[in-house]
Amino acid sequence: MFDLLTAPASSLLLASFAAISLWALTKAPQWLDRGVLRPYWLVRRRQWGTVLSHAFLHADLMHLIFNGFSFWAFAPGLERALGTPRFLALYAVGLLASTLGTWLKQRRNPAYQCLGASGAVMAVVFAAIALFPQAKLFILPIPVPIPAPIFGLGYLAYSLWAGQQNRGHINHEAHLWGAVSGLLFTLLLAPGWVARAWLG
Repeated sequence: MFDLLTAPASSLLLASFAAISLWALTKAPQWLDRGVLRPYWLVRRRQWGTVLSHAFLHADLMHLIFNGFSFWAFAPGLERALGTPRFLALYAVGLLASTLGTWLKQRRNPAYQCLGASGAVMAVVFAAIALFPQAKLFILPIPVPIPAPIFGLGYLAYSLWAGQQNRGHINHEAHLWGAVSGLLFTLLLAPGWVARAWLG
């Protein structure tokens, strides 16, 4: 799972948000309240730290497992392909784009709050799909490999549906913003690579 030699950033990011989330969920629930992103209060109370903190916390164990699995499946290979500096730039772009999108949509809603690395994770997933569309992954108990584009589109479709349910502190809309930012980042960074990957 962890490869500090060839994928140090993705290894440390996964270990960090998994460890912090597990600790908050089991030992320090007050971290969830302190670290949650509240778009309405972000500017009014200058809660700038929550732009970062909310991405290292998750609403529940299943939320963490799904984000963690998606990140683990795509991030190390993408980091090796892009290099660590560009991979970190992509992750930051996904986080900031999804936070901005959330703020634009929810900035007048004082009751809204959210947690999770979803936006940054989706940027990684869709950047990897753009560069490696032939990749496949196994998800138990499904007995056949799932093409990466199908996984990404399914994940995104579920996110859009779940966002309409408006349950919990999971920022499902951030998935869309993260996916778009990951695709745009990759197209601007390596348009020729993307064209060759999809057109042969």
